[in-house]
Amino acid sequence: MMRLDQLPNQQEGEKAALFLHRHWLTLVSIAAVFGLLTLLPLAIAVEFADALATFLSDPILGPLLTVVMSIYYLGVWLVTFFEYADYELDIWIVTNERIIDVEQKGLFNRVASELHLANIQDVTTEVKGMLATFLDYGDVYVQTAGQKDRFIFKHVPHPNKVKETIIELSDADKRRHGVGNAAHAV
Repeated sequence: MMRLDQLPNQQEGEKAALFLHRHWLTLVSIAAVFGLLTLLPLAIAVEFADALATFLSDPILGPLLTVVMSIYYLGVWLVTFFEYADYELDIWIVTNERIIDVEQKGLFNRVASELHLANIQDVTTEVKGMLATFLDYGDVYVQTAGQKDRFIFKHVPHPNKVKETIIELSDADKRRHGVGNAAHAV
């Protein structure tokens, strides 16, 4: 697990301003899907208890049904683990000099990108839906002129505060390095 005092390729004097994960509601949705997928076969078993008892007493169908249900529950656990790992390992770090985007894509594929704050051209937020508005989470898009056109911070808490912080840090970095006009058209 990465900490605020452990930045990849940390420069002298570089300090983390924001350390972001997706909103906690993402964990709730993962848990809800896990609960639904876990309880659904149990609800079906209760509804069809007599037929299930007949199947389980059969010398061929009983063990086969047990193996199929074991594979099903292993699959549910595996998908839940993948989703949780993706949630936990997707990180966005905003420092006084750059933005670091670490994205987990599958279990064995991790992509880390960074951009210097002086290269930022535009920062946009998007909050979709009543729940996102009420709980104050959304997406933040950081536009640059570099190779990777857009950095996307997915479902982060307080997107407008994140946007303001990025713009302030970008303006300060541009002034520090004397890069053109530090004003943004946002």
